Amino acid sequence: MKERTKLLIIVAGFLAAYFIPWNHEVIRRSGLEAFMMLQDYARQHVLTCLIPAFFIAGAIAVFISQASVLKYLGAQASKFLSYSVASVSGAVLAVCSCTVLPLFAGIYMRGAGIGPATAFLYSGPAINVLAIVLTSKVLGWQLGLARAVGAVVFSVVTGLLMAFIFRKDDANRMAGQIYLPDEDKKTRKLWQDALYLLTMVLILIFASFARPSAGDAAVWKILFAAKWYVTAALLIVLAIILKAWFFKGELTSWVESSWGFMKQILPLLLGGVLVAGFLLGRPGYQALIPESVIAGLVGGNSLWANLFAALSGALMYFATLTEVPILQGLLGAGMGKGPALALLLAGPALSLPAMLTLTGIMGWKKTLTYCAIVVVMSTAAGMIYGNFIA
Repeated sequence: MKERTKLLIIVAGFLAAYFIPWNHEVIRRSGLEAFMMLQDYARQHVLTCLIPAFFIAGAIAVFISQASVLKYLGAQASKFLSYSVASVSGAVLAVCSCTVLPLFAGIYMRGAGIGPATAFLYSGPAINVLAIVLTSKVLGWQLGLARAVGAVVFSVVTGLLMAFIFRKDDANRMAGQIYLPDEDKKTRKLWQDALYLLTMVLILIFASFARPSAGDAAVWKILFAAKWYVTAALLIVLAIILKAWFFKGELTSWVESSWGFMKQILPLLLGGVLVAGFLLGRPGYQALIPESVIAGLVGGNSLWANLFAALSGALMYFATLTEVPILQGLLGAGMGKGPALALLLAGPALSLPAMLTLTGIMGWKKTLTYCAIVVVMSTAAGMIYGNFIA
């Protein structure tokens, strides 16, 4: 971090401490909501989602050859192959907008093209099979189908647009000093590395498996009931793999790489959660901007209502599956179905904490462009759905 940036942070902290009227009831409640949201986040997501994700990102950076990443996700790879891999990977993981960040950082810094990498970034939280099923059951099959189709299409279109806008940057990454394909010095076979990564991905999936609702299919409830037994068994398998197939030096490099991702991502993420909690609060709890104000601004199907819904969804943080009951409440308060779809398409894929963290991974310019693409497409999809389908 530059010295000027450090100075600006210190000055901003001082001005906030000096001028924020903490004796005002709304400000005190918003401050409390910020830390309550941080506590919720720490309890529900850090140990079961982020920590496994950091270790997977560290493993990608250390054990996956750059040549392999470039072959399947690089700027010169087959577009059909790279975008298919990115979308399917996201659908399998089905994580929230914050948990996908270390994984995105891992493949992007390893040489993946900006297009496939951002397709993966969008698809991870957006193409969640359980969330789409829940949306269909609670909010209606039309909205569930529109969400499923929109999420798959958005994933590919967002990636293609990012690849086109930043094509010169991708070309420079291929030709510059960052492009350094590894000379493979493998001590393990490919299937051993694949099993090692698959074990960690399964740990992430089962440890973060969200509680199904009362009306969900029995298979989801059985999986949820068994999640900790399966996670414990997978941890034992991982320990055996590490003991049998890896050298001490490799494990040290893996831990150091995971720690590097944690230092880069976690401070920005937790700071973003505090800001989001201060402005919007937790679902069902009022903070600086009450939910009733948001509900009042997203009635009907106007351009403004859809744009506001997309922007609000992009800024709010949704834990996995929580967007459905929140939308149910907002629809009951008068929200239009078009804005509801706009929020469903922008919300799970983005959040204020994720935006702040992405700036540290790919810079302000790419982050703002990615957010703008998601918000504009979500707005357009909401208007089309509200005017012609709903």
